[in-house]
Amino acid sequence: MTQVKSPATIGTERIGKLLKEYSIPAIIAMAASSLYNIADSIFIGHGVGSLAISGLAVTFPLMNLAAAFGSLVGVGASTLISVKLGQNDFEKANQVLGNVVVLNLIIGFLFAAICLIFLDPVLYFFGASEQTIGYARDFMRIILYGNLITHMYLGLNAILRSSGYPKKAMNATLVSVVINCMLNPLFIFGFGWGIKGSALATVISQTISLIYQVIHFMNPQGYLRFQKGIYRLRKEIVGGTFAIGMSPFLVNACACLIVILINRGLMHYGGDLSIGAYGIVNRISFLFIMIMIGLNQGMQPIVGYNYGARLYSRVLETTKLTIRWAVGIAVVGFLICQLFPGVIVRMFTTDQELIDLSIFGLRVTLIIFPIVGFQIVATNFFLSIGMARTSIFLSLTRQLIFLVPFLIILPMFFGTTGVWASMPLADAISTIVTAIVFFRQIKILRKKWEVQ
Repeated sequence: MTQVKSPATIGTERIGKLLKEYSIPAIIAMAASSLYNIADSIFIGHGVGSLAISGLAVTFPLMNLAAAFGSLVGVGASTLISVKLGQNDFEKANQVLGNVVVLNLIIGFLFAAICLIFLDPVLYFFGASEQTIGYARDFMRIILYGNLITHMYLGLNAILRSSGYPKKAMNATLVSVVINCMLNPLFIFGFGWGIKGSALATVISQTISLIYQVIHFMNPQGYLRFQKGIYRLRKEIVGGTFAIGMSPFLVNACACLIVILINRGLMHYGGDLSIGAYGIVNRISFLFIMIMIGLNQGMQPIVGYNYGARLYSRVLETTKLTIRWAVGIAVVGFLICQLFPGVIVRMFTTDQELIDLSIFGLRVTLIIFPIVGFQIVATNFFLSIGMARTSIFLSLTRQLIFLVPFLIILPMFFGTTGVWASMPLADAISTIVTAIVFFRQIKILRKKWEVQ
């Protein structure tokens, strides 16, 4: 008999223990996923060539857009489920699960169909050239064919984590990563399928992980499971899911716009290899960002549950501890990338020009990286307590209000250096804004705590 984990422990267990229990599996999963992306780029760089790395980087905006729609459902629904479980509303939590399945089916199919129809024009707009369009096209076609599987896999993993099974969510990701890393060299080097083999390995590995998740939610003893009557779309659930998920959706959608501007700026002032350099820098920096996102994923169900249960002291304690850990992660990432950039970059390519461009970009973009840890947690805090509008505003301060103008103006005066410098400048200013809004909300929560 499978033992069902009770969500009530989130409101009683020691915060430090809880955060480790929920965050460590998520961190391992996110780090493993990011390491796969790094390994993927390494295989492509050495097995296909430097221009293939540039072609892969051209697909980043489309991947961000796909992630935007995935997070709209996955993050929104997982937060909603955390709050409903905190209120002991198991019937509504199951209805959210059913709506996640239906929404992912609809959105996943429509996104893939539209993108496949307009794939080449989109990739050219994203910064592809005649030298890189073939690589980008071959990769994205296969990814889009499997897009419905990807959406369902990511959505159910978010539900797994928020419903009290962080280790199973980690296992699902690890299964995908391990299989992916096994198939990648086989398909690229063994079968000679090139960049197509890398994309196919991704789809196959996510399919296997999705089967693992489906088996979990078919358990008749689980308090959250597939059952009759939960698949009808309900206005209040869809509305609540989209309202909460709108923040990460806009973050990823804006990331799509940002990467387009970065790619086009680097292409205009530096050429295909400059885009490849950004692809390498993006993979490296995202390893540490994904670790912090994993920490946030562990924080989210704890804060969401305790906020729903009006245990404000536990909300504050969880947030404070998460910020400390995130800043520590960011500091480690900063030191590694500033002290050993050449060692890291050479793992991806032997092309000296690409190595030099990547080292410069890595050092510039991460120059104020330590403060990013605070900003990521503070923005996610508002999402976790259901203040979606505030989270959206804070997310947009960096991506739209500050970064877009910098990416448009600075390259006109400083070329590719202006493109690279735009990112840390936007981070610095938006973190100041985030700190002001965050500490005001903390004061409000402290007053609520004192009244209790």
